[in-house]
Amino acid sequence: MINPPIDSIVCGDCLELLRGVPDNSIDMVFADPPFNLKKGYRSCKDDLSLQEYLRWCEKWIVEMVRVTKPSGSIFVHNIPKWLIHYSGFLNNYADFKHWISWDAPSSPMGKSLQPSHYGILYYAKCAKQLKFHEVRYPHKRDRKSGFLLKDYGGKKSMLHPFGPLVSDVWTDIHRVKHNKYRDEHPCQLPIHLLERLILMSTDEGDVVLDPFSGTGTTAIAAKRLGRHYLGFELDAVYAEVSKQKLVEEDAASKLGGCWVSFYLKKVVTLRDMDWECLQDFFFLPDAVGKIDSAPITLKSNYLQ
Repeated sequence: MINPPIDSIVCGDCLELLRGVPDNSIDMVFADPPFNLKKGYRSCKDDLSLQEYLRWCEKWIVEMVRVTKPSGSIFVHNIPKWLIHYSGFLNNYADFKHWISWDAPSSPMGKSLQPSHYGILYYAKCAKQLKFHEVRYPHKRDRKSGFLLKDYGGKKSMLHPFGPLVSDVWTDIHRVKHNKYRDEHPCQLPIHLLERLILMSTDEGDVVLDPFSGTGTTAIAAKRLGRHYLGFELDAVYAEVSKQKLVEEDAASKLGGCWVSFYLKKVVTLRDMDWECLQDFFFLPDAVGKIDSAPITLKSNYLQ
């Protein structure tokens, strides 16, 4: 029995709440902790000393690994400065899989290379037992002509109609920048970023935990995809925003019997194993070679 119960957002300190979660009970854990860069979180001091911050980080990392099932996945999002420390902790308790580079340019800082990505550490509780699904994303195309951006050297006839398998460099998902799409939170992630991670590492009915829930992005993504969720959030206002948003969400992000991730009425992530069932929901070119100039489109009656 998980206490607090699944499908809930609980206000409180993540270390205290994690202690109530049994060993080996969670299918996927995602953490986007404070950056310790003096960001304007409502209830969190974001300017700890280096050693104080790292001691705290190791505590919740150890707890995250403990509660994850042997087949489960552990994801931690942050800037490279902190991820190198997190990986040092995680290497003692879990198996490294990938450093996912999420393309997200920021302003030049002077006397340094321009920061252009966030990282997501991907660890397995036990590599030999890891649950993992290959996922695909749409082919990249020129905005004006619609032609493929990449030259496949005469092998375009061999391309998958929907798109390539996702690598460890993600350039197709962008930060939430416009205020009308943002909550009053300094570090809000796009929901379809979390949906990709969830599709990749879980199945319907699995449990997804976020110990730094913020305004509920991870929980919303999990609910949309038919997974259970559990979120811990220190700030009562953020927790309440999450609860209100979750009331309005349904487990409906699917085509037929397959779960997919939508963004701007387009499918942006699907599981490779589901393609045989999903292809009937798209208009496909009458010849594979036409993929170069004719992107597949979702049939109008299936648009979200």
